[in-house]
Amino acid sequence: MRRGIAATALVASLALAATACGGSDSGSDKSAGPVTITWWDTSNATNEAPTYQALVKQFEAANKDIKVKYVNVPFDQAQNKFDTAAGSKGAPDILRSEVGWTPAFAKKGYFLPLDGTEALADQSQFQSSLIKQAQFQGKTYGVPLVTDTLALVYNKALFKKAGITEAPKTWDELKSDAAKVKEKTGADGYWGSTQAYYAQSFLYGEGTDTVDATAKKITMNSATAKKAYGTWLSLFSGKGLHKADTTADAYAHIQDAFVNGKVASIIQGPWEITNFYKGSAFTDKTNLGIATVPAGSTGKAGAPTGGHNLSVYAGSDKAHQAAALKFVKFMTSAKSQETIALKNSTLPTRADAYTAQVKADPGIAGYQGVLAAAQPRPALPEYSSLWGPLDTELPKVAGGKESLDKGLSNAELAIAKLVPDFSK
Repeated sequence: MRRGIAATALVASLALAATACGGSDSGSDKSAGPVTITWWDTSNATNEAPTYQALVKQFEAANKDIKVKYVNVPFDQAQNKFDTAAGSKGAPDILRSEVGWTPAFAKKGYFLPLDGTEALADQSQFQSSLIKQAQFQGKTYGVPLVTDTLALVYNKALFKKAGITEAPKTWDELKSDAAKVKEKTGADGYWGSTQAYYAQSFLYGEGTDTVDATAKKITMNSATAKKAYGTWLSLFSGKGLHKADTTADAYAHIQDAFVNGKVASIIQGPWEITNFYKGSAFTDKTNLGIATVPAGSTGKAGAPTGGHNLSVYAGSDKAHQAAALKFVKFMTSAKSQETIALKNSTLPTRADAYTAQVKADPGIAGYQGVLAAAQPRPALPEYSSLWGPLDTELPKVAGGKESLDKGLSNAELAIAKLVPDFSK
């Protein structure tokens, strides 16, 4: 799950017009020259893309018969752009696909099954839950490139000044700690997000989800879910708890306050590690605390699993697919993943990429430690789209514009249209 992507829409749009035809690119006859494949990379254009571009050059140097057209596509536009391009047979040969997109595009026949190909030759090295998350109806449609989950990130210095010796393990403890931070330091203790993705941990903490995919039932308006969202809502008011920010720039406001020491804790993912270190509060990287998200009344904590897979376009010809599979294997190798982790501070998806040098980064080591609480998403093509209606309603609820019951009822009606065969 990626947020705060740099605004490069215009540049990317122009680039797409010139390169969104990987599947039909000339060059399938090797005698005519190198095969040219197109890769749409959805990583952050400023913090992450340079690392991927350098790896592309390494791959080309080692594979003289393959050229890679690199296109950085803004994450928030990539899903719709690929859907449109694939539907017209003009998609890139490779897509850096958010894990939630994988089953949806696989269902439409846009992704090539990778089982038995060289791209998955090292399958045993990858975390099994991440491979499972790349599957749809028993076939694997992506190779995990990076993974992520949410954690409670906190300012150790502010916690220490408030007399707090360890991270809170429950939401009630977080409320208590927030009040202590406010009293002792003047800074807010916690600032929550109104985005649905960030509210998932409250659902998991009560043992529920937005839907029960197995039972084909919408559950985000159940009594258990209402309890979860009630806890979420309670963290926007009280001593040391920052009020809800429902503006378009809320994500940036929360992030800025945290990295500059104005708030002691937030819920955030590892895609912001490099930005944490740029803030005045974390010039000393060891001041960054990372802990499992607080648990709900079940006593268990859970956070959504995000990340990205590399997937191959099923509409490309055989020569392009063969080149794409070789490229995917290279990019997801232990060596490449180590490089990506060291340069971008993102989490590898394979065990042999967590080298001593990688784990020397306190951010990576911290997030690796909370991966046990990460819950993979169900193989439901519509699953990621279910957050859309909640993203519309939850800010209204948090901002006091409608009741929790009204917001969840409205979201339930909208979700029912996305999964019409699910019961309420």
